[in-house]
Amino acid sequence: MDGTALAEAEQRLGRGLPAQLAALLLETDGVVGAYGKDVVWSLDRIVEQNLLFWSPDAFPGLYMPFDPLLFFGDNGGGDQFAFVLTPDRPDIFVWDHEDDSRLWAARELEDYLYRSLTSGGDWYR
Repeated sequence: MDGTALAEAEQRLGRGLPAQLAALLLETDGVVGAYGKDVVWSLDRIVEQNLLFWSPDAFPGLYMPFDPLLFFGDNGGGDQFAFVLTPDRPDIFVWDHEDDSRLWAARELEDYLYRSLTSGGDWYR
């Protein structure tokens, strides 16, 4: 991927991507782990999923707002990983789709990649 695609994606999102994520996406357009798990989604999927989750009509009254989060990967079972954009911080949180909880999962992207690629199951619990 090149910088132009990244800039276009950020324009569509209306906000910049975290620097760690942008750097990774410039090297590889996503990371697939064991069993085809989407550890880091492709840039296109990041854009589409976040636009869906940020849409005010997507999940009215069902979940807390997703505006402060930028989703970028999942565990293959419905839980999704996100950066917190507001306030800006490098930590990675996991959103549990069953109870709408948002739990701390990793210190930053490198820590997240290490944990998700070397651990099995729900390593973040």
